[in-house]
Amino acid sequence: MSKSQCTQIYNSPFAEVAVHALTHAFLNSITPAMVMKEIIQDRENLENQFGKIIRGMAYPYGTYNDMVVQVLDQAGIAYARTVHSHLSFDMPSDWLRMGATCHHKNPQLMQLAEKFLNETPERDPYLFYLWGHSFEFDKDNNWNVIEEFLKTAGGRDDIWYATNIEIYDYNKAFENLQYSVDGRFIHNPSAISVWVQIDKDTIEIPAGQNVKLK
Repeated sequence: MSKSQCTQIYNSPFAEVAVHALTHAFLNSITPAMVMKEIIQDRENLENQFGKIIRGMAYPYGTYNDMVVQVLDQAGIAYARTVHSHLSFDMPSDWLRMGATCHHKNPQLMQLAEKFLNETPERDPYLFYLWGHSFEFDKDNNWNVIEEFLKTAGGRDDIWYATNIEIYDYNKAFENLQYSVDGRFIHNPSAISVWVQIDKDTIEIPAGQNVKLK
């Protein structure tokens, strides 16, 4: 694809462009200065191309270490997706070491999808994170895998289909809610509305507002 084709297709609310390192380097095998150049230059190029702030990343070859994570934090990267599959629906606990539910070639894909669709989270929200590469469908001749998954999991009113950065920002907005001592008042200082569940009631806490609970 040409640069103009990429800009036209991926500059969309349904897609998110993220850093993947300037030269797709093994980041854990180079110096911190070189890692910073890989990230900053790639980020700057993408921001100029798409006209928006780029805050996410996927690790090239899935390689990273503590030094790389520290550099990403300094470079303004909010999250970085690894290639680790945890086969669960847990929300990330470390956004710069973000794992996935599974790869699209995982034989448990549809079993996990059915579990995700049929279970009701008891406390924390569920996140189904599928990762992979589109070129693999041609290479492995298995477009039917992703088509079956999307047919099963797509188009549902009870699922929020979101980009990585949307999930990150929502999670941070929820974490930053402020509560009165007795818990009857909740203030949302962010620019994103969030929802809380109290007993069986789901309550919206609008952006920038205080809400008094009954």
